[in-house]
Amino acid sequence: MTETAPFLVTDRLELWMPQAHDHAGLVALLAPEAVRANLGNRPTSAVEEFNRLLRNAGSWMLYGYGILTCRLRGEEEIVGICGVFHSWRGFGQGMDDTAEIGWIFAERAWGKGIATEAARAVLDWFALAHPGKRVGCMINDTNLASIAVAEKLGFARYDTHLAEDGARLVLLERAA
Repeated sequence: MTETAPFLVTDRLELWMPQAHDHAGLVALLAPEAVRANLGNRPTSAVEEFNRLLRNAGSWMLYGYGILTCRLRGEEEIVGICGVFHSWRGFGQGMDDTAEIGWIFAERAWGKGIATEAARAVLDWFALAHPGKRVGCMINDTNLASIAVAEKLGFARYDTHLAEDGARLVLLERAA
């Protein structure tokens, strides 16, 4: 099924449900090393991004919420992804079997408030669709920009987690 209209629209963005034709755009979004720097910084592949697309669509199908593909209004190019998705991180600490917000944006969107704008729209929708539901967030402690976005959105730090790759992750949460 192909969507013909965005799921959410903000002043600058259109947020779309995952679609099969997004695959190439996701590969391009995640290709630059700078974009992956706080995501484990391992190379991505067409296979990995296809699996990400399926996970995103699966969260929508199973839980009624998930990641959205972000485009600047009126543009075709994917500038990022943002959404509340259902996750199971496997290390407890409030990050298993839970709603989790996440975002990844292209370098050209950095420093312009685009991630905050997208995440605020997603959280506003999520609060209406799933009132009172807790939302978790996990950010690499070196990603100060994303931590600032989360704090602007009302997330509070509640713990840290040392990942298998040695990264220290800041765990945050907020009630919807």
